[in-house]
Amino acid sequence: MHNAAEVHNQAIVIDGLIIANWGRELFEDMRRGGLTAANCTVSVWEGFQATVNNIAEFNRYFQEHADLIRPVRTTADILAAKEEGRTGIILGFQNAHAFEDQLGYVEIFKQLGVGIVQMAYNTQNLVGTGCYERDGGLSGFGREVVAEMNRVGIMCDLSHVGAKTSEEVILESKKPVCYSHCLPAGLKDHPRNKSDAELRFIAEHGGFVGVTMFAPFLKKGIESTVDDYVEAIGYVLDIVGEDAIGIGTDFTQGHDQNFFEWLTHDKGYARRLTRFGEIINPEGIRTIGEFPNLTEALLRNGYSPRLVEKIMGGNWVRVLKDVWGE
Repeated sequence: MHNAAEVHNQAIVIDGLIIANWGRELFEDMRRGGLTAANCTVSVWEGFQATVNNIAEFNRYFQEHADLIRPVRTTADILAAKEEGRTGIILGFQNAHAFEDQLGYVEIFKQLGVGIVQMAYNTQNLVGTGCYERDGGLSGFGREVVAEMNRVGIMCDLSHVGAKTSEEVILESKKPVCYSHCLPAGLKDHPRNKSDAELRFIAEHGGFVGVTMFAPFLKKGIESTVDDYVEAIGYVLDIVGEDAIGIGTDFTQGHDQNFFEWLTHDKGYARRLTRFGEIINPEGIRTIGEFPNLTEALLRNGYSPRLVEKIMGGNWVRVLKDVWGE
């Protein structure tokens, strides 16, 4: 049995999606978990102005908590974060809504440090359709947005995006795209989970899959353990191969019920889209600080240290390097 702590400390550990309650306590937990970098959500239902305000808030965090976190604009920044013992923050959107109807905003947000943008969040926007509505596919404007994201170096994320829109983005994009945080429908049938065919399709087109542990989408729900999460990782790995897989936990750490009410209503206030029910992360990885337990569980389930390092973050670095045009 390989020393799990050693493997975890050596690995570049990247979480492809965190939407937690930001603050010092959370950043300390990132350090406790040995997190090298994370895609941190700064926009869901917010428009341009409110999203800029959220980024301004993160800029303040970078100053006030410089001992714990640093901004990430390049994969070199991720490697530097590892050296420094800090956690690199990739700013990300879970909705293209903040681009509004202005193509020029794509590059503006890239210049502000945004590296990953999900094309739609659960419902229709100007770009395409989310996974809870009849899917009309990628709009003409959406095609322009994909081309512009390719040009400036922002990754297209399709986690909450409808199947048709996802397929068209995968075909339209000249760069790898991702499901930053998803689970297989083969283990649990849910509108947010991806079928074997969808997982195969994104991988065949050079795309990437981050496996989430969001309990409502796991086979055993809130009864899940870290080993159930490893089972889901194994399921996806068998379909997409060992180069196209990583982690995207979807940690919502520190948020209250009001936040989930906002998240689960269209535009943050309109019709209810879904009910999550109780959200309890899998036993063994309840908090970001317990990240080393995932490395340990992968090793315990027979994964080699080399493969564990790829899954825990090595693959993310490679694909981001390509998308970011380095």
